[in-house]
Amino acid sequence: MFADTQYRWFSITSFSVLFIAIIAAVFTGHYYLLAAPIAYLYVVLMGVNWKTAYWILLFTIPPSIQLFFNGDTVSITLPDQPMMWLFLGLLLVMLARNPKIIPEWYWRDPMVLIVVLQFLWTIVAVIYSEMLFYSFKFLLVKSWLLVAFFVFPIWIFKEKKDFVKGFFIMLVPMLLTIIVILVHHSFYGFAFHKIQRAITQLYYNHVDYSTVISMYFPLLLVTCWPLVRRRHVLIKAALALVIIIFIAGIGFAYARAAVVAVIFAAVVGVAMRLRLANLVMPGFYAVIILLMCYMVPNNKYISFRPDFEHTYMRKDFADHVIATFRGTDMSSMERLYRWIAAVRMSGERPVTGVGPRAFYYFYKPYTVTSFRTYVSRNPEQSTTHNYFLYMLVEQGWPAMILYAIFMVVVFAKAQKIYHRFKDKFYRSVTIGLAMTIAVGFINNFFSELIETHKVAALFYIPVVMLVILDKKSRDEQAQIARGEEPVVL
Repeated sequence: MFADTQYRWFSITSFSVLFIAIIAAVFTGHYYLLAAPIAYLYVVLMGVNWKTAYWILLFTIPPSIQLFFNGDTVSITLPDQPMMWLFLGLLLVMLARNPKIIPEWYWRDPMVLIVVLQFLWTIVAVIYSEMLFYSFKFLLVKSWLLVAFFVFPIWIFKEKKDFVKGFFIMLVPMLLTIIVILVHHSFYGFAFHKIQRAITQLYYNHVDYSTVISMYFPLLLVTCWPLVRRRHVLIKAALALVIIIFIAGIGFAYARAAVVAVIFAAVVGVAMRLRLANLVMPGFYAVIILLMCYMVPNNKYISFRPDFEHTYMRKDFADHVIATFRGTDMSSMERLYRWIAAVRMSGERPVTGVGPRAFYYFYKPYTVTSFRTYVSRNPEQSTTHNYFLYMLVEQGWPAMILYAIFMVVVFAKAQKIYHRFKDKFYRSVTIGLAMTIAVGFINNFFSELIETHKVAALFYIPVVMLVILDKKSRDEQAQIARGEEPVVL
């Protein structure tokens, strides 16, 4: 009787939502309102089986698009962002019912501790922000990104089949976006200056696109390929075709950072096998510090100022790369223009910064005009194009230092997990995840995309997977120490 009543109310509510959505779409002309019944069913699914709802969220991330409203002053990514809101609400409900629902082993991990400290410092930076409204919006976005991609995976990825399932659930839609973009780009002859038009609304720009697909690439090459090389020839052929499509996508995205990032990831992968990954980031930082020591004293950096008339965007990628080395590429010199401004600006608010999302509104007086390029007016309101400086200028030295420490800990931890495991599957997964994070690190050294939905998913989920794998590797070692055979799932 109770079940019949529930079914009756569900049917009435469902048809009511559908009817209202149709009427609203017809009268307003906003036909996206027809998606309301689907949204309603997703909310119902959250109440019935939220784990299935989470898999759906992961599937929607690659094809989600950004829509603007209210004269382009408000934006939303659909359909994944409302789903993340729901998971934020779900976590609050779960914590209210059981404050200890998040396991202790999760809180004890140093990577989790650093992320928590980063979030807490973000709150401090928001409180002292010069642009409180924009900074508070940043905090909200950071909140639901961390909940969706850094908390819920601990309840999702428990067994090998979950890792495999998650891999394919994101691979299929991402592969489809690459194919669509490549086909669209082919109509323009794969021209360098047409890549942005080929991407359409699937990604923010060619940098976002190249970052996402290059971050996923190591999972195909280093994790998936070794695990299927003894499988049927058709499976290997299919995977080889997918890898070729990803290589084509990265190549025709025409993003220098993505190519450098893949090379850096390969270095990290080799270093992990040689037990040298814990030295990669300290070495990287040492090079940057030495470069700063050379450039800053006596304003040596001024000698690298561009020639305004001859520094512009090239229409051919080869010329674009050559111009980069000659110092006549507009995008590279514009980065220097912003980096110099960020460093000079950081002296005013060294501890808390000007506030998240506030760089654009304050950096112009700190620029050095001799580094100005044709795009220095910055109508798109982009920021520092370097995640370290992005943290420094908007959230202060503590935020930048925490991020620097975080990257050191991630690779050192991944190396320990890799060598601790005896299970070949988890070893392959561990090194692939570390290389994915490495690709993200380099891409974000030349941009700041960690707080965007697609890159955030591919950055935070691999990190929390390493947290999960750390526990699994310790459990495996404990079983071996007791003389037991590790459980194969």
